[in-house]
Amino acid sequence: MADSTIRLLGPPAIESTGTPPPQPRGRKAWAVLAYLALQPDGTGRSRLATLLFPDAADPLGALRWNLSELRRTLTGVMLDGDPLRLALQPPWRCDAVELVGAGAIPRPDPHSLNGQLLEGLSFADCPVFDSWLADQRYRLENCAQSLLYESSVSALASGDPREAAELATRALQRDPFHTDCNAVLVLALVAIGEHRHAREHVAKCANLYRDELGMPLPPEIRRALSGAAPETDPGIPATVATVRSYLDAGGASLSAGAVDRGLDQLRLAVVLAQRTPDRHLLAESLVTLAGAMIHQAGGRGAEVADFLHRALSAEAPTATAPLEKYDGASPTTAAAYRELGYLSVQRGVPDRAAGWLERAGAAAAGFPEEQARVLAIQGMLASDTARYGDSVEALTASVRLAREARNRRQLAFSSALLGRVWLLRGELEPAAEALDRALGWILTEHWTAFEPFVAGVRGETYLAAGDLEAAAEMIDRSWVMADLAGDHCYMALAAGAEARLFLAHGDLAAAQHWVDRGMEPKPWYLWYSARLLDVAAEVAIAARSERAAEVVERLGALASRSGMREFVVRAQSHRALLGDEAAAKAVPWLAKEIDSPALTAFLAARGQL
Repeated sequence: MADSTIRLLGPPAIESTGTPPPQPRGRKAWAVLAYLALQPDGTGRSRLATLLFPDAADPLGALRWNLSELRRTLTGVMLDGDPLRLALQPPWRCDAVELVGAGAIPRPDPHSLNGQLLEGLSFADCPVFDSWLADQRYRLENCAQSLLYESSVSALASGDPREAAELATRALQRDPFHTDCNAVLVLALVAIGEHRHAREHVAKCANLYRDELGMPLPPEIRRALSGAAPETDPGIPATVATVRSYLDAGGASLSAGAVDRGLDQLRLAVVLAQRTPDRHLLAESLVTLAGAMIHQAGGRGAEVADFLHRALSAEAPTATAPLEKYDGASPTTAAAYRELGYLSVQRGVPDRAAGWLERAGAAAAGFPEEQARVLAIQGMLASDTARYGDSVEALTASVRLAREARNRRQLAFSSALLGRVWLLRGELEPAAEALDRALGWILTEHWTAFEPFVAGVRGETYLAAGDLEAAAEMIDRSWVMADLAGDHCYMALAAGAEARLFLAHGDLAAAQHWVDRGMEPKPWYLWYSARLLDVAAEVAIAARSERAAEVVERLGALASRSGMREFVVRAQSHRALLGDEAAAKAVPWLAKEIDSPALTAFLAARGQL
């Protein structure tokens, strides 16, 4: 049976290895196909007809005609039901579905990624669909960039630096300022032995960042050129006992707050583990080091991703344990997948994050404590993408497992995220209860590093309830602790909360001051940036600032690229207030898909529902 592919990236086309297939007639047929391909849960026929045929005398009839046109050209593809769903079965594939899909579906060849969704087609006569298409183009471009980056890191970790260099170069053609891709390219060139080329690329990057952005060269790129494994005393034997001793010492140092010393000890554990034949020990050492860099030192770049991919390579089946007989159940494998998912959540690539976390969940089977960690990150992801019901379900399960394991830090983390969900939905009583429980566990554990997050969200809960005095006390504490720790993410969170507090007082100048302070740290976790831009837009609109449209466009682009559906709605709401009629039409359409009483009340107060 000939392979058949639906190409939605670039100029749309149906491709087949056999006889050239017929093509759908008309751009609306392609629009129907693209919309259904990217709505895996389907959509109501009336809703889709209204979206794509708003001016037709018989919108449902127009939809039926286009569906029959698709069935004529897509023999064997299911297009049925109400809600209407697209079901692909072999030999059919779709490049856009594979790019955003999670789980064990075929992955697109990263070398083949090229072009925008429905490139060359425009839909000015369907303003709401045109808005949806713009959002999806941002989303798929972000997915493609992330897939190229991840594939380059994976190639480097598996010992193929030439492939890593080629993929990193492709990624940099899309975004020359992608720090991590630049670092991977330098690491790959060094591994190949092209040291002069690596130095030239670093110099080129330094000029690019200085001339175009007015910024110094990111340290990750410079470290990629000069980084080397730490030297060990040749007298230290490379045994399981010595590696475990360094792992234990590193953990103790980190617990005592000696982060640099702890990381050095964990790096030595990795070096020693590499000299042993124990592949699992190497994987465990790499995951432990990567986790410490992420959660203790704010590591988010290519070096951390490389460690995690190397750990997965070390844990992978060997010739004596073929892949088809390997169930993957391992807390070390689960932790590696979970951390890759966590990094993707923070980078704002939810489709890639979902895939990593699905694998993490499968690998964590039978290990309740690791399952609690995976569920917490899945809950975070669902919250960021405004799937609040899924988020509550995952976080509630995480809390239960953490309680059974008596892991109070995990209890604090999962409960705090649950409190954030309730706050975002406007359900203040359960939000306060969850956050107060989290604060209690933080106090018991002396976990001051996490307190700025919980205090900031608790302060916003007081603010939403109208208790400005209690809100100020908690929000001020959040800012001071985040600032003292130098945590960019929590500084952005606390600054945004301060801006909301002063906006509630009617002090627009003070609110703008806090917006500006929050913009400085540039947090790794992009949800914080989006939330800060949202309040920045509110402040700018209230102040009738000339910068209002610019701020709103920044929010809209970030939200669309990162799949943050509520912030997409909020950006459209801000555009509507600024006079954008197409945005005003899109707001109620997009908001209908999000179950949030708080969002509904916000839009109703603006007269947009």
